[in-house]
Amino acid sequence: MTDTPRWKELFPEGPPLEICIVMLSAIGDAVHVLPVANALKRHWPESRITWVIQPVPHRLVADHPAIDDFLIFHRRRGLDAWESFRDLARQYPQRPYDLVLGLQVYLKAGVLTALAPARVKLGFDRHRARDFNWLFTNERIAFDGQHHVQDQYFEFLQHLGLDPHPAVWNIPFSTEERRAQSTFFDELDRPACAVVVGTSKRRKNWTPEGYARVLEILESDMGLRPVLVGGPSPVEREIADETLTLTRARTVVDTLGDDLRRLVWILDGSRLVISPDTGPLHIARALETPVVGLYGYTNPKRTGPWRRYQDLVVDGYARFPGEAYPVSPEYRDGMSRVTVEGVMEKVELALEKYPAG
Repeated sequence: MTDTPRWKELFPEGPPLEICIVMLSAIGDAVHVLPVANALKRHWPESRITWVIQPVPHRLVADHPAIDDFLIFHRRRGLDAWESFRDLARQYPQRPYDLVLGLQVYLKAGVLTALAPARVKLGFDRHRARDFNWLFTNERIAFDGQHHVQDQYFEFLQHLGLDPHPAVWNIPFSTEERRAQSTFFDELDRPACAVVVGTSKRRKNWTPEGYARVLEILESDMGLRPVLVGGPSPVEREIADETLTLTRARTVVDTLGDDLRRLVWILDGSRLVISPDTGPLHIARALETPVVGLYGYTNPKRTGPWRRYQDLVVDGYARFPGEAYPVSPEYRDGMSRVTVEGVMEKVELALEKYPAG
């Protein structure tokens, strides 16, 4: 005798036909949502999925085949902040959703979860839901230990009785993007190594001096063309400019800017990626582009590349080589333990273990 899946207890009349996912921000988190959406469609192909999301991550997933509709949350600041929530709430349908998945545990997402009309609102229990978010749901996932963020999202599926595997991201590319990608890489004389030089969170970032030396070795010894990738934030631009000033590498391509889709197809076409813990690292993992992860502030067991390329992590989070630390959301000040030698050791491993496809 088998146990009845929870979803059949919640929806005895049949699978939920209208599903809403609330995950507003962070490109890396948006990447982690995709296998959840794909699994929902795989199990319940007749269901319609709506995603509440902010503009920047929306650029990444706008044409994803598993998502039927997007509600864009344009967050205002100051006295007009609550108008943002009111504007989004007006876009909710009058007929309730069957199921809302409250994947994000911060207050702004909790408010939007609370405002969403729905029969069942699934979220984390009091142990993990910050900002009183557990009050905004009526079905809660019990805490059973810390996990990788991707596995944490899969808990929503497992709670319902759905198998999240195989995990599929399926980031799509348009014909125009493939054409632009081909033109870009055809103009390079060697395979590209995409290098993410910074994030908007300074404590996650490595040093311009370290990046400068890595670019030189990539160019002179590894037969790779360094390509700087990243967003338009002042922090990223500052690190990139200082790196370019310090390095003796002369063939570096600088592509930092506000075109997220361009960044995605550069990651897709690169032979290798080097990145701290930020969105492009998780995009590279989803695209199955080998990625050397630079970790010291965040725990790579929790936010590293999920189940692949973990052998390419440069682990400054460990206080000493081989430290057996647990999966934990705690932060450490360990980016100074990331070394040029450590990075290049992982680059060599990547080129040897993960041949070009």
